Amino acid sequence: MARFIMYILFFVIINAVALMQFTAAQTVHVVGDDLGWIVPQNGATAYSNWAASKRFLVGDILVFNFTTNEHDVLQVPKASFDECSDDNPIGNMLINGPANVTLNSTGEQYYICTIGRHCELGQRLAITVSATSSSPLPAPSPTTPTTPSPTSNDCTPAPTSGPTAGSIPAPDATPNSSSSSSVLATLLLSMFPIFIGLIF
Repeated sequence: MARFIMYILFFVIINAVALMQFTAAQTVHVVGDDLGWIVPQNGATAYSNWAASKRFLVGDILVFNFTTNEHDVLQVPKASFDECSDDNPIGNMLINGPANVTLNSTGEQYYICTIGRHCELGQRLAITVSATSSSPLPAPSPTTPTTPSPTSNDCTPAPTSGPTAGSIPAPDATPNSSSSSSVLATLLLSMFPIFIGLIF
């Protein structure tokens, strides 16, 4: 009887670990939804309003839908974000669209387009990344709107139509915060036939 209880306990543990793997799945966020990653007509409020209704967690993926050579994506610190400057970049500039970014740390994160005056015209995103889904939705970060000079000729806003949601690439298979539970679940599941063979 004790042996039977041990078998049941082992089976329950394997199932619990497998469920942990699936509950830690990431969410794919298409930045701006159907708008894509472009110079928005209504300025920086387009992306701040979009982000305000989302919950971003470690392991989630941001998809920046843009046309290569028309836009780019660069993560920067807050001071560079506020000034629309590419000083002190965090990581590499993403120049090929669409681009995926896996969120791998908590806290405020800032992204801009460095082409022309795109950032000044509103092509920038500020988000707050939480560790767990039980965290409350963060208050939207205030974005200081910048008003371009009406006589400025150094940048024409991109068209309002961006790549469609149907052209979203598959997320990169990069490791995220659930990778350790995936390894443990795979190990335990692969040991299950051996354990069963020892029983019978």
